[in-house]
Parts: sequence; structure tokens; C-alpha cells
Amino acid sequence: MNRRHFVKNSSQASLALALLGLTACKNNPSEKADHPPPAKLPDASPFFKLSLAQWSIHRMIREGDLSPYDFAAKAKAWGFEGLEYVSQLYTNEINSFDNEMDGINTVMDRLKAESAKYGLTNLIMMVDLPGDEGSLCHPDEAIRTAAIKNHHKWIDATARLGCHSTRINLFGTRDRDQWKALATESLTALCEYGKEQGVNIIVENHGWLSSDAALLAEVMTAVNMDNCGTLPDFGNFCVERDGEGNWGGDCIKEYDRYQGTKELMPFAKGVSAKSHNFNAEGEETATDYKKMLTIVKDAGYTGFIGVEYEGDELSEEEGILATKQLLLETAKTLS
Repeated sequence: MNRRHFVKNSSQASLALALLGLTACKNNPSEKADHPPPAKLPDASPFFKLSLAQWSIHRMIREGDLSPYDFAAKAKAWGFEGLEYVSQLYTNEINSFDNEMDGINTVMDRLKAESAKYGLTNLIMMVDLPGDEGSLCHPDEAIRTAAIKNHHKWIDATARLGCHSTRINLFGTRDRDQWKALATESLTALCEYGKEQGVNIIVENHGWLSSDAALLAEVMTAVNMDNCGTLPDFGNFCVERDGEGNWGGDCIKEYDRYQGTKELMPFAKGVSAKSHNFNAEGEETATDYKKMLTIVKDAGYTGFIGVEYEGDELSEEEGILATKQLLLETAKTLS
């Protein structure tokens, strides 16, 4: 072999070996790539879905700026997925019928059609009955019996609308032992009726003894039914006021809202993110949302959290969107 052929053959062999080495390197999983794949980003989705409590827009409705039938359209426009209705915001519509149940059924059917049109989920019917007819913990048995019966139509309405729960109030006596016994009795009766309709009966910490979370938790345990639960509200822990009735005057005694939420979460079938006012950083001034959401998350809750704005410094729309933003931004900070 002459020199020219030797060099040519040597060059070809070297090239072949180099190509073979490159192939082996690519196929060797132990070799580090020149450009490793980017690290997987953490999931930015919150651990909950967002619903809108209709009470957040009660002023719009009562002042005539918004039809209660436009609830679903507004909630969709603001980016919510679920709806929480308030029975008393449909009083005028229902009373326009000669027969109350005809009115309720017609209203529920229209609301169900509206929610379907916008692809939203119906979740809760919040029931507030006026006067003694709604006092489920009244010492007078006749009043309690009437209150239970008066709630039946709203449990029926809840089922017709496709909501999973009817939220009730447990007002009446302010004697702790008597309240616990009467609350257990009335709530059991309503849960038995609700079970026939496939509806949960849930209690919100909504003032007075219902906001004594440890006591309400005892009622939940005493009833001990699958369709019995709570609706923990971040801001409704006033257990005593200095005025008349259930809502009169200023709050003079409040249950610890963080401890209370923690005590109610084991029974929760929903969560209400109450808000009033915000500081310059967008934080709620009375409630530490990070602390609250940590309690909710640690309880293993992954359902809907309802925005319920009740402030007066922002418009209802501004307050709703501020609360929604605070929930989403806070969720990103939780590990």
C-alpha cells in the first residue's frame, strides 16, 4: 500500500471511529446532555374552584340595577365557575304568583336554564326566613315545628335547581345547653327530609351561638348524618351584639376566626371567603387570607370557595374582583 492509499484509508477509518463515538455518546444514558431539559414548573392552579355568593351583589339587585336572573351572566363575566343563591333576593319574583310553590318552581326553572346557558355549576341555596317562622332553635315547639316545615319548600327548591346544599340558620335561644339540644333536633329533622331530596343541609357560622364553632361542631357530631355539614365563613364569628335582634348593633364579642374555621372544616361542604375592606397591597384588613387558606388546605378541602364581599369602601363589582384576586394570589404562595 502506497502512502496516498494509506493516508486515505486512515482518514476514512478515523472518520468512521468518530461517527461511531458520537452515536455511542448519544445512546449512553449516563452521559450528560449539553442542554438539559428545563425543570418542570410547579402547578400554578389553586387547590380550589371559585364560586360567587349572590349576597355580594344584593345592593345591585335591591336598588334595581341588576335583575336577580342575571346572576349567572355576571358571575360568568367575572370568571367564576359556581353559583351560591340567596332565597330572599327572589321574594318579589315569587310573590308575583298567586301560589307560592308555583312561583318558586318557575323561578328555579329559569335560574337553572340561565346557569346552564353560561356553563356554571349551581351549588348552594342560602335560606334566610324572616321573623319567628324561621327560628329553628326557638324554645317554643310550635314555632320550631313551623320553621322546619317552612324550610321544606326551600329544600325542594334546592333540589329542583340542582344545588348540592341548602344553607340554614340556627337562631333562637341563647342558652348554650338548650340551643345545642334544639339545634340538634331541628337539624336532624331537616337532614332527614333533605336526604329524600338528595340535598345536604349545612349551617354557616352566622352569628350568636352558631358562631361558637366548638359548640356548632358538637351539634354536627350529635346529628351524625352524611348530608349534614357546615359552611365555614371567614368573617361571621360574632357571638354577641349590643343591639336588638340577631343583627342589631355592633359586635362586642367575637370567636377566634382562625380557630373557628379550623374547628368547622372537618364538616365543611363549602367555604365562604368573606371580605370587607382592603389595604393598599390588596390584603383584607380584618382577615389573614394566607392563614385562612392554609387552614382550609390542611383540612384536605378541594371544593369551591365562594367569594362573599360585604364591604362599603369599594363598589360590589370592585370588591368581588379584589377578593377573587386575593384568593388566587394567596393560593400561589402556599406550598
